[in-house]
Amino acid sequence: MGVATVSSDSVSESDRVGPGRAHWLRVARETADDLATDAVAREQAGKTPFDEVSRLREAGLLTLLVPAELGGGDADWPTAYAVVREIAAADGAIGQLLGCHFFLSWSARFFAEPSLADRIERQSAAEQWCWGGGLARQEPPLTLTETAGGLVLDGRQSYATGVLVADRLAVRAVRADTGEPLAVVVDPSCPGVGIDGDADTFGQRLAAGGSVEFDAVPVAADAVLGSLSVDEDVLSPLVALASPVGRLLSVHLRLGMAEGVLAEVREYSRAGRLIGHPARPAVSPEDPQVLSAYGELTVLTRAASALTDQAREAVHGGLTRGEELTYDEYAEISVLVSMAEAATARAVRESADRALDLIGACAASSHLGFDRFWRNARTHTLYEPVTHRLHDVGNYFLNGAHPPFVLPV
Repeated sequence: MGVATVSSDSVSESDRVGPGRAHWLRVARETADDLATDAVAREQAGKTPFDEVSRLREAGLLTLLVPAELGGGDADWPTAYAVVREIAAADGAIGQLLGCHFFLSWSARFFAEPSLADRIERQSAAEQWCWGGGLARQEPPLTLTETAGGLVLDGRQSYATGVLVADRLAVRAVRADTGEPLAVVVDPSCPGVGIDGDADTFGQRLAAGGSVEFDAVPVAADAVLGSLSVDEDVLSPLVALASPVGRLLSVHLRLGMAEGVLAEVREYSRAGRLIGHPARPAVSPEDPQVLSAYGELTVLTRAASALTDQAREAVHGGLTRGEELTYDEYAEISVLVSMAEAATARAVRESADRALDLIGACAASSHLGFDRFWRNARTHTLYEPVTHRLHDVGNYFLNGAHPPFVLPV
């Protein structure tokens, strides 16, 4: 893997006029601390996360990636990834919600003409939109049909993150006449849009996921961002980079959740006593098996973190190269992200599972809420399994095959 990368701290930071990376990381930590204070109660209540979105909005995180001249926080993608990781450590579902928002709110930069992208981002920043939806392929697809009155959107998107709280939806639709897949922006308050909170997942319950029904929804010409075709005559290497950029958000989400559960279990182990039952000790923090388990999970998570860092630097380097990016470089970047996906999926699943054993029978207490980490990890990895990503890594390593253009759920 020889793709040239550029340090995330050195690329165009001098050209940025926003508050800077240190400011946004501080804001993320403060927001994460706030979310952590009532994480168990909020997760168990399972209410639609309007309050949580308000917290993100008040912190300025919804406009993080919007350029300063358009009214936003002027942050770069490495900063956005770090923010998602920080939030996910406190609340995995809100981390997913924010990561989805980042990708969809920035999708115009990938798929639309610059002037249209500017208009969308300016309005999004001014009105503090929260974005939901998804651009992944689904069957049957949404259809976009040309009628005498203009374009109309029909179909059902079976699951999409953030739709219960979204001010704008970004979805994938196929033109009925040509079969071309397109990225489309929809106002969920439009007539013909029906949103149903029917996901009923056992984890990631605060990610505001649900299904969306589109019944002859009018679509303006400037609401069509651009093509999602995999044809190399249409899909440039830079546009193809949307795939690893979006998937790397899930990588940081998983890594944050893994680090979050280990940090919370460690604090509980150090306390040494069951909350509410001061006479009952928890599993001894001096137990050799406990120490070995902590050691294994720390190594697993740190290794995943190191691979994530490599993938992040590669993605940032690809974005910096812009139109000079080649398909070979895109392929190396995408495969690095696939490797990080696999590593963080294993880290979060094992950490969330084995953390319960580290606590012992006390972990079964719903009052402590340790089960939410396991449920969140399993739900996310069920929706975004890594089997295909491992296939891509193997096919690239053995045969030099470029991985397919796959957008996140």
